[in-house]
Amino acid sequence: MPLSAQPAAAAEASLLSASLDNARHLSSILRAVHFQDHATCFATANGLRVTVEAAKCVQANAFIQAEIFQEFAVQEESVTFRINLSVLLDCLTIFGTSSLPGTSTALRMSYSGYGCPLMLFLEEGGVVTVCKINTEEPEELLDFDFCSTKVVNKIILQSEGLREAFAELDMTSEVLQITMSPDKPYFRLSTFGNAGSAHLDYPRDSDLIEAFHCNQTQTNRYKISLLKPSTKALALSCKVSIRTDAQGFLSLQYMIRNEDGQVCFVEYYCCPNEDTAEAEL
Repeated sequence: MPLSAQPAAAAEASLLSASLDNARHLSSILRAVHFQDHATCFATANGLRVTVEAAKCVQANAFIQAEIFQEFAVQEESVTFRINLSVLLDCLTIFGTSSLPGTSTALRMSYSGYGCPLMLFLEEGGVVTVCKINTEEPEELLDFDFCSTKVVNKIILQSEGLREAFAELDMTSEVLQITMSPDKPYFRLSTFGNAGSAHLDYPRDSDLIEAFHCNQTQTNRYKISLLKPSTKALALSCKVSIRTDAQGFLSLQYMIRNEDGQVCFVEYYCCPNEDTAEAEL
């Protein structure tokens, strides 16, 4: 019996229950934020948010809207738990990462509350595997307080433009410098590596730029080691929104469209490089 057709008696006792016809839709998004072993999951009626942090200065959030799932039910206003993301991804791809044409792995998952495991029921080709993943108490997460009213500069770019930039710039550099300005150079990416300085400029009327809203000139540097994990999301995305606030905090929001045409978002927040800022004073 397909998972979607099985009785939902167990789901009724769960704080969170969800089903998905193709588990790959979930695993590909989660892989885009998989740069640490552990993640914190937040479920509300709107969907699932999975947050990963490192070094208290970079945070990634994967947003999977409730509409992506065939069924999605949360019995409380919000449900939160911490989980080993590496183990979760291993379970979601237990049948392999590349299914045969015309086949997919169906998923039903449930969580019954504090101290309970996350239960996964995966089915492919009539074979059902049950996975039970221990959950942990969530830790306090960074609050970047990145609301739209605090955004100083914002550019929406086709992802291929940023992919080309990362391929051309010198990644032996410790930092990536981002300049956003209402005047020339408008949008500039710079590196300072073993081969010297490299700059890549985008005019505001570039075919790659879909929206350009810059209110003041800002130049900030970010450690490339902190930005590198976001390239996983960049590889999957079709558009990226680049935003900065008055303190130079950076938001990279990637729009990712799955093979069924559904849209999810992955957002990275990154602190500016304070060492560089102090050195320039």
